[in-house]
Amino acid sequence: MQPEQAVAADTVIDTALAELAAGEQKWSRLPLAGRRALLDRMRTLTGRHAREWVEAAVRIKGLDPASPLVGEEWLSGPYAFATSLTAVSRTLESLERGVSPLANATFGTAGGRVTVRALPAGLYDELLLSGFRAEVWLQRGVDAVTARAGAGLAQLDPARTHGIGAVLGAGNITSIAPLDTIYELIAHNRVVALKLNPVTDPLLPVFEKIFAPLIELGVVRVLTGGPEVGGQLVRHERVAHVHMTGSAVTHDAIVWGTGPEAAERKKAGTPLLDKPITSELGGVSPTIVLPGEWSTPDLEFQAEHIATQRLHNGGYNCVATQAVIVSADWPQKDAFLAALTAAVDRAPNRHAYYPGSDHRVAGARTSYPDARRLGRGGERLLVAGLDPDTDEALFTSEYFAPVLGIVELPGSGAGFARAAVDTANEKFTGTLGVNIVAHPDTVAALGTEFDTMIERLRYGTVAVNAWTAVGYLTPTASWGAYPGHTLDDVQSGIGVVHNAWLIDGIERTVVRGPFRPAPRSVLHGEWSLTPKPPWFVSNRTAARTGRLLTDFAADPRWTRLPAIFASALRG
Repeated sequence: MQPEQAVAADTVIDTALAELAAGEQKWSRLPLAGRRALLDRMRTLTGRHAREWVEAAVRIKGLDPASPLVGEEWLSGPYAFATSLTAVSRTLESLERGVSPLANATFGTAGGRVTVRALPAGLYDELLLSGFRAEVWLQRGVDAVTARAGAGLAQLDPARTHGIGAVLGAGNITSIAPLDTIYELIAHNRVVALKLNPVTDPLLPVFEKIFAPLIELGVVRVLTGGPEVGGQLVRHERVAHVHMTGSAVTHDAIVWGTGPEAAERKKAGTPLLDKPITSELGGVSPTIVLPGEWSTPDLEFQAEHIATQRLHNGGYNCVATQAVIVSADWPQKDAFLAALTAAVDRAPNRHAYYPGSDHRVAGARTSYPDARRLGRGGERLLVAGLDPDTDEALFTSEYFAPVLGIVELPGSGAGFARAAVDTANEKFTGTLGVNIVAHPDTVAALGTEFDTMIERLRYGTVAVNAWTAVGYLTPTASWGAYPGHTLDDVQSGIGVVHNAWLIDGIERTVVRGPFRPAPRSVLHGEWSLTPKPPWFVSNRTAARTGRLLTDFAADPRWTRLPAIFASALRG
């Protein structure tokens, strides 16, 4: 950055933070009803400008506007944001009435912990996500009475604000930065300076329109610029707290600095950053496939499922599956791997838009010269024969690109399940999300061993026969790393976001889905009416279904449901 540019950036940041300091006073005087009205207005604006949002995302990612892949941008963009605004607004309405957001929650127990059912949260969820469930697991020792009393976090005392929070937005999923901004504002009662990732700068005009109610009040400012601007922002004396989404490398550069001095600071435990920081940093996410007796349609569906977990958004997801753990002794292993290879190979082609993607894929090719090159241009890598006892690059480096590894472990039944959990916990960097794919008969046969498997997995979201991204899309679920990470060993980050009920003391979220899509699910005794989910990369009507779901999220009405169902069934 040239000196004159640095001066200009300083001026912009100083002005924004001065305005936020004044806005904080207004926010502290705004009652819960007023805050809720602002969120409701934003939800309306999200619906009004959703198409503009998606069109900007399509241009950023180089998608064909006519491709079904555009559905990813509807679902992971305005749809996710609108559903969250609705859920947070309802939380504020409860608090306004002096009622805990968890007053009517369904509590349970699992693994010696109290749980809160997050999905379904109402009849609409029962219909639109039939067969999907999610539970938030509370940390050990947090009981239902304590959870009800603590739900609401900083909004339990709305007049007590906590300064200015700096949010460094992500460059991949376009709802991350808006969602993190709302969480900082509501859960922590901080006014927000949001710095967009340069990849998403083209979204600035639409974000300014949607956030207009908060911008006009002076409680949100949206900034653009490169790493230098972000660095100036987070170190500004007016900023009280930092939240970021990105890589552990970026996190460490913010906290400790760069170069040899950073290593010395880290060793001495004297961070360069002089304020608290929370983060969501991704990692190497595994999918564990438990052996069972699967039909050919089961093999093909789950192969498409795992291909989606890797290739959604081109592989540029913090919770994209990077390693598949299978049993070497599973009689159907070869058939499954053949189906998975075919699914990865035939998935729609797309532009490698995220910076550094080609370089990271080239690095993987160097590390694994025998990897299979899949896709139209050979841009996807499938790496077989990975040894969990070797320090494999694929286990420790988040490629953030279409690279997928296969790990084979011996055994079957409970023995394989235990070995797979040990591998997932001990060999892979990060704790954001892990997936389990298991036939219902296998789950039943394992019994309590399967429950123990879930309990032992040290991940912030565990998904059974679903992708952990369903947890991301569930506003009342939590999203973040498994608790316990520290600044000097940050792994997948510190803290949680989303969490629309503002629950305190969260350990993880557990998501469950149907093993088969409808109608096969019903024919085989699973109560689920969900066809192939619209987030599958192979869904033919994903764009239309995503648009219809977004319209519904912005303005829920029963009359919108038939069109959604009709589109989903054709997917």
